Order: sequence, then C-alpha cells, then structure tokens
Amino acid sequence: MESRNLTIFTEFILLGFLGHPQLEIFLFVLVSVMYTVTLFGNISILTLTCLDSRLHTPMYFFLSNLAFLNICYTSAVVPKMLANFLVARKTISYQLCAAQVYITLFLGAAECLLLLVMAFDRYVAICNPLHYTMAMNKGTCLALAIGAWLGSFLMSVVPSLTMKQSLCNSVIDHLFCEVPVLLQLACPSDDTSLNETMMVAGSTFTLLMPFVLILLSYVRIIFAILQISSTDGKRKAFSTCSAHITVVTIYYGSGMFMYMRPKASYSAEKDKLISLFYSVINPMLNPIIYSLRNNDVKEALLKLLRRTKAP
Repeated sequence: MESRNLTIFTEFILLGFLGHPQLEIFLFVLVSVMYTVTLFGNISILTLTCLDSRLHTPMYFFLSNLAFLNICYTSAVVPKMLANFLVARKTISYQLCAAQVYITLFLGAAECLLLLVMAFDRYVAICNPLHYTMAMNKGTCLALAIGAWLGSFLMSVVPSLTMKQSLCNSVIDHLFCEVPVLLQLACPSDDTSLNETMMVAGSTFTLLMPFVLILLSYVRIIFAILQISSTDGKRKAFSTCSAHITVVTIYYGSGMFMYMRPKASYSAEKDKLISLFYSVINPMLNPIIYSLRNNDVKEALLKLLRRTKAP
C-alpha cells in the first residue's frame, strides 16, 4: 500500500502476542510443524502431478496451481512470523512489510479465483460428462489458470497501488503486514473511507462473487449427483466435491471475516487468530483434504515411494 509518509518509517514493530511468551513458544513449535507439513504436502502434490500420467487431468492441473500458490503464500509470511516469536523486539522492515501486503493481497485473490475455476471444472465434469473432454481441453485449462492469476493481479494489486494513506504509527498489532491492519495505522486527520471502499469493492469481486457462483454451481451439481443411478458413482462424485467445498468454506469464510467487515468491528486478538487460520492452517489443510480423500493421489504416492525404494 503506497503512502505519502510511509517512507519515514524504516521498520515497523509487530506486536504479535506480546506479553504471552509461553504462548509464543507454543505457537513457534506449532506453526513450525504446520509450515513443514504445508511444504511437504504441497510439494508432494506438485511432484505427483508432474510424474504420474494418471494425474494429468484438469482437476490436478488446477490443484497443482493451488499447491504452488500455497507454498508462495506461507513462505511470504511464516518465516518472519516464526523469527518474531523468538525475539522480544519484533520488527519488520518497510520493504518486507510492503512485500507482504502485496503478496498476500495478490495470492489471496488468486486462491479465490482458482477455487472458482475448480468449481467450474467439477460442474462440467458432473453436469456435462459427455462434453467434459472437449470442453476442458489443455487450451481451456491453461486459459482459465492464466485468467485466474492475471485477474487476481488486476483486481487486487493494481487498485491497491493507487491507494494513498498517511501512516502516523509504526506499531502493528498483528502477526504480519496486510491491508486491513495497515488501515488502522492511518493518521487521525486522514479520511480513509476511499481506501476502505476500494478494499470492500475488491473483496466483493474476489471473495463474495466467486463464493456465490461456487454455491450456485454446487446446487446444480448436487441435483446432478442425485440423478446418478450408480451408488458407487454417487459416492465418488460426492467425495470429490466434498473435498472442494470444504476448502471453499474454510477459505472464503475466514477471508470475508477479515476483509469485508466494517472497520469499527476490528479486534486485534481475533484478527491474529483468523490470520493464522488462512495463512498457516488453510495452506496445510488443502493437500491433506484433497489427497486423503482421493484414491488417485494415494496410489500415485505409493507408486512413487515404491519406485524410490527399488534398487
């Protein structure tokens, strides 16, 4: 987020859970484990989709995009968060703070659009199975993925570059830098209504509208699944869709809570917990939810493990 007076600060102080050293030690251990699981899980998804030909399908192509996004998002936030858990004076440079603002904004919006694309893929697969191969060809999948990445950049980062705000405080009562938190550092004399309106408008296009479209698509998908005569077909369809809808509910719920509520309802402690959820927990859960409920992924993993053990 650009600011007229932001350059007077060479660094910011991140309060974190100041005054609770035992909690921060606990969080350091917990977040370290979760970050390790996140990297392992998402790198595994990327590796398996590249090496196993059975996973060269539209669903796993979009899932690999999501896995790459999760790695980038957590790596932009978690390492500095872990370092600050271990020190008394928790600081972050201006450059890294600005980078976290734009990276989290861009990747957060990209995940919203990717989840919408994945819902569209499931909609075509279940509601129009005879036309699925033709509709979701390589060119279409590539165009949808590029559209999600480019659209998120144009709808999040580009508008935020035009936001102007004077900051009169270098103390951030949060775990990392993101737009809603920096809005709270505005000078009392400044009118932040335009910035807040732009944030809500951006959230509407990247959070609310995709969420509504996903819900509508799943209403149609559920009706289509109920018409499947095969019990095994119904089970497989519900299993695939339930994994995606679980991820959607977790991510969009926490995102809308953070970015679409009025400024007066901000609560530092609640915001820290919510931010932990979508910056640490959600990227860890994505590969677990998709892989543990999917036989193709489990079989590909077992095949890779057998190959590595073979002499």
